[in-house]
Amino acid sequence: MNGNRNDKVGVYIRLSRDDGNIESDSIISQRSLLNQYVNENNYSVIEEYVDDGFTGTNFERPAFKRMIKDIELGKINMIITKDMSRLGRDYIGTGELIEKYFPNKNVRYIAINDGIDTFLDNTNNDIAPFKAIMNDMYAKDISKKVKTSLHSRMKEGLYVSGRCPFGYKKDPNNKNHLIINEEQAETVRLIFDLALKGNTYHWIAQELTKRNIKTPASYYDYIWNTKCNNNSISKELGVWVDTTIKSILTNQIYVGDSVQGKTKKINYKLKKTIKNNPKDYIIVENTHEAIIDRNTFYYIQTLLPKNVKRPEKKRFYLLDGLLYCGDCKHRITIRYQNKTGRSYTTCDYYRTYSKYHVCTTHTNNYEILEKVILDNIKEVCMKYLDKNKIKDSIGNIDFSDSTLKIEKQIESLELINKKLTENLDKTYMDRLKGILDESQYLRVSEVLKKEIENNKRNMADLKKKQIDSSKIDNKKIEKQINGFLSIENPTREFVINLVDKIYIYQNKEIDIVFNFHNKKDIIGAEEKT
Repeated sequence: MNGNRNDKVGVYIRLSRDDGNIESDSIISQRSLLNQYVNENNYSVIEEYVDDGFTGTNFERPAFKRMIKDIELGKINMIITKDMSRLGRDYIGTGELIEKYFPNKNVRYIAINDGIDTFLDNTNNDIAPFKAIMNDMYAKDISKKVKTSLHSRMKEGLYVSGRCPFGYKKDPNNKNHLIINEEQAETVRLIFDLALKGNTYHWIAQELTKRNIKTPASYYDYIWNTKCNNNSISKELGVWVDTTIKSILTNQIYVGDSVQGKTKKINYKLKKTIKNNPKDYIIVENTHEAIIDRNTFYYIQTLLPKNVKRPEKKRFYLLDGLLYCGDCKHRITIRYQNKTGRSYTTCDYYRTYSKYHVCTTHTNNYEILEKVILDNIKEVCMKYLDKNKIKDSIGNIDFSDSTLKIEKQIESLELINKKLTENLDKTYMDRLKGILDESQYLRVSEVLKKEIENNKRNMADLKKKQIDSSKIDNKKIEKQINGFLSIENPTREFVINLVDKIYIYQNKEIDIVFNFHNKKDIIGAEEKT
């Protein structure tokens, strides 16, 4: 089908690191193939979109997002790629694009090597979902191989992380070997020396800031995200904090040991990572030159617990632990003033780094603040009772968002299984029509069946969790709410069950974040007071 003047073509090119060793998938090769196809069919290219070095397992790619924006603006109405895997390797996302999004926007999609053209009626279009699944399986297989390879190299003592730990840099002759960065190493030695003298994390952090010593973040071009307006502290140097000192003093890498595998990805499609159990860390001794000798390091570990011991609180506050600074998002602490006999609040971040003007005081009389907050909570509960007759709809209150999350997960899995079942039926029909031979049918159907069964098991587990989370004693909740409305001194147990966080702003505004989700006609979980 040759082009016409109504075709507004966008060509999309993608290359990930996993594809980088395949010449036919190179940017140059893809561009050449696409240009040849466009010329042979007399198409007019409006825009070229190139994502170089981006995985196909998700769609958070700059050029891809720009292409979608151009579709929304009506700038292009036709997309051409070398094959479907260039568009994406996530079979759910790719299927949504080809079968729903593109048709809804009247966008024609062509995958040259796969023979797919959504404006034509052909068998290649029918088997596009199976190609998407195979592309997804390829990505999963590559992810497993890369993970296995990385673990193997870690166990050999090779350093495989992209960023070097503070105090080290990569050997120019061997990227998997660390050598000492003398400028940073001097700071590391100073930190250990100060800790050896019995100083706390906090004292060391303040001392380094006072001496204008650069923080690790400043070396990595982090943005110092504070409201600092004091010229005595340079944004290029930053402010040292307790957690940074602790991470350096407890890092075994400084004795010359390789410590890797501290985190892992949730799965191959997501960038999000979670922390591993320390017993699962991959540690190999004596892989690089030490900055701190082993005896000193282990001796300091025996001193550290003494540095972080906190005294017990002498006073009880109903809202303790729930108050946060609305401006910098750090905790707000409550302190008792002996001179006045009153308690007051202050931003913890301001109190710790007051000399650097990183935030403001957020000082309030605690007793007055508590009364204002409790009155507001009562008002919310009263409005709920007035509008919904709690005896009829108490079951609609969720004192956490876990139930909502579980419902969404079950809905998602049900939709996926519906789509997979449809694809399984199509596979069977294609086998009957002779489009797929017996071996192809068995291979594809086996994958689909396993995916469906796995999703069913996950749904069963989620439904069990849903039942467990819904076992709320409604009468007890009703009694608690009514009790709260009728008494002057509510219990802390009730307050922490009802309230997640309370944000206090310098201008005296208050945000109360509740633990339940109300209907539209109820005061929202984050209403500003």
